[in-house]
Amino acid sequence: MSTCGSHDSADDDVLTDVAAAVIDDRGTVERWSRAASKLLGLSATEVCGKPVEQVFADEGEWDELSSTDVSAGGRTSHLRHADGHRIAVRCRVLPLEQTTCRLLLALPAHRAEDAEQGASLLRALLAQDRFWIVLRDSDTYVVRTNRTLDDGLLMPPGTRLADVMEGPDATTAEARLKEVLRTGVPQVNVEQHVRSLAEPAREWSLSVTAVRTTDRAGRPSGVAVLLTDATEQWLAARRLRLRHRAAVGIGGSLDVRQTAEEITEVLVPDFAGYLAVDLAEAVLVGDDPPRAFSGAELRLCRMAARAVGGMPPGALQPGQTLPSPPGRLERDSFEEGRTIIVDRATVEARMIDAPAPGLVIPKGGRTMALAPLCARGRVLGCMTAWRTDHEEPYAPQDVDLLTEIAAHAAISIDNARRYVREHRAAVALQQRLLPTSSTRTAAVATEGRYRPPAGGAEIGGDWFDAIPLPSLRVAMIVGDVVGHGLHAAATMGRLRTAVQTLADLELPPDELLTRLDELVARLAAEASPTERDVVGATCLVALYDPVSRQCTFASAGHLPPIVAGPDGTATIVPVRPGPPLGVGGLPFETTTINLTAGHWLAVYTDGLLGRPTDDIDAAVRRLAERIGCLRRSGCPLEAASKILTGVPAADDTALLLARIDALPADAAAQWEFPADPATVSDARAAVVGTLERWGLAHLDFTVELIISELVTNAIRYAGGPVGVRLLRGGVLVCEVSDPSNTQPRLRRAALSDEGNRGLFLVAQTSDRWGSRFGQSGKTIWAELTLPKAEDG
Repeated sequence: MSTCGSHDSADDDVLTDVAAAVIDDRGTVERWSRAASKLLGLSATEVCGKPVEQVFADEGEWDELSSTDVSAGGRTSHLRHADGHRIAVRCRVLPLEQTTCRLLLALPAHRAEDAEQGASLLRALLAQDRFWIVLRDSDTYVVRTNRTLDDGLLMPPGTRLADVMEGPDATTAEARLKEVLRTGVPQVNVEQHVRSLAEPAREWSLSVTAVRTTDRAGRPSGVAVLLTDATEQWLAARRLRLRHRAAVGIGGSLDVRQTAEEITEVLVPDFAGYLAVDLAEAVLVGDDPPRAFSGAELRLCRMAARAVGGMPPGALQPGQTLPSPPGRLERDSFEEGRTIIVDRATVEARMIDAPAPGLVIPKGGRTMALAPLCARGRVLGCMTAWRTDHEEPYAPQDVDLLTEIAAHAAISIDNARRYVREHRAAVALQQRLLPTSSTRTAAVATEGRYRPPAGGAEIGGDWFDAIPLPSLRVAMIVGDVVGHGLHAAATMGRLRTAVQTLADLELPPDELLTRLDELVARLAAEASPTERDVVGATCLVALYDPVSRQCTFASAGHLPPIVAGPDGTATIVPVRPGPPLGVGGLPFETTTINLTAGHWLAVYTDGLLGRPTDDIDAAVRRLAERIGCLRRSGCPLEAASKILTGVPAADDTALLLARIDALPADAAAQWEFPADPATVSDARAAVVGTLERWGLAHLDFTVELIISELVTNAIRYAGGPVGVRLLRGGVLVCEVSDPSNTQPRLRRAALSDEGNRGLFLVAQTSDRWGSRFGQSGKTIWAELTLPKAEDG
């Protein structure tokens, strides 16, 4: 402010919009500010020493202004400019201490309105409790705020962001504020997650709007920040996302353990810092858990557990059984069917007598939420979720969320349990329908393996069979029924029964497949229209004769067999496959190869090939190489079958691996006689001499009787020549061949009959007997079981 007649040079650069004048008790101007000179165009020299009334546009304005109390906002008056025009101002008169003078302050009315509106707006904002206003200086320190954000996030003047929130959150927020300071570009409704440094820690989601503030010269002076609490909306959205993840991510597998793992993957870390899933032991094997809670009956096993930062040392690991029956907490939860929340101290108090509470309570656990897993009225287990030291305690909304997820998870676990039970029953049915894995005859040793598909897929209709036939022959069969499930297993059982029946008729492989094809066609006709297209099968039949050392194959759309020699050379037998069973209309062809002692023969289904990446032929070649390597290495037959089927496949697998053994050099003796009754004695003499050489003289009478009756019948009803053959290998086989195709019939002779007792005597003296037809004529055979010591 200037004195009359001169200017204070120190005030030359101090310009304000408020005009000021010092008025004495007579109403004379003593001092006149530069802002007043600028406002009215009158210098201090022109005004000082003169009545102040002359600067007012209306007479008596000064008297009225000085004689009344004016509010802090001032009173509207009009001053006269040097050029004569009126200027509206807001005036206020203030007394000065230790003097009788008064201070006149005048601000242009439009500027006063702006200031008043700004102050009014600031007061209104600072008075709000629905959102927060924070004024920060250029160093982002709090200058003024309407209130603290919350008990856990205090922001009094003089604080910075790092003083009240975790480091990463503070760094992100401060970088945004400095960007607003630097560029002047405001940030509008930016989502900011905040975790407080208070204990217990709390978390917010804030909607942040920040604008840069400037001084009168337009220089950046700080940041005004408007904060809106969107925590409830954010938590609701997070819970909704968690519900969606649970609906999509839990229950995708029909494996109980996998389902438990899915629960922990969904809930950690978004819902809990540590979560464990404990299931009743009965659930794991598919049995029915109890319908009501009984601590003595319900034993829980930890199926899955997950923790932020990895499982803590000493915690109960998946696969371990809980050290004691469920306690009071679990009992309360199971009996009431609700989720309960308790703090750590309560859990420890309830487990004071437990043998190892540290196995159940994770390190740093603060609050526990226990949710029962109940479905269809049965108690399956429970989910135990823990919030750790750096997490908020559970809220009522969390209880509702965990209860909902537990209900969904319980249904998924029970579905998996029921599938385990049904799958176990189906596998048991499949195993009961299959033959024993090992077969031993005089000329062939076999090892069969069936493996269900991996990953909990349904069982299929793959099967194998090794059927010992008369005359030391062996039929080896492998098949693959179309489809999966119980219907495929049931179809497999019917086909296997049919194969055994047809094999007992001693049909050649091609004719056996023809009969089997007719059976499958009938099964398809009996099926419902929607299932007729899935009734079918592929099949391979191999018939090995150890006397001729020949093996005959016939295939109904099946993969080719593999033969491996002692040196490891593996060959894929070039069998010409006919159509799959049930197609009909085309004949089946046979392929015959020689097999000698030491060879391996492998027949299999396509599951053994795994998932071919190129083509089936290449996959079969790779399998042949593996079998050849195992044969060359001297691997035992049983071990080799386990190795070949050791890796689970997407489809079920059947394998029959056979080792060809040699018969003794003199295991067979055969003769041919003319159709003359006198040759019956010659036949008896020939077989008796052979039995003596074999050390089987004690069977002379029985064998003589069998040979006599069969040769006599052949001469009488069929003509000649008559062939006689003895085979030794675990059993003694007596064969008589003739050129007739007439089927022999066993009849009981009347007392008056002179004949018709031949076959009856053969049936009574042998262990089993039968006949088969060849390309010309038939062969009747009878078997006698030999003691082990007599088996050469």
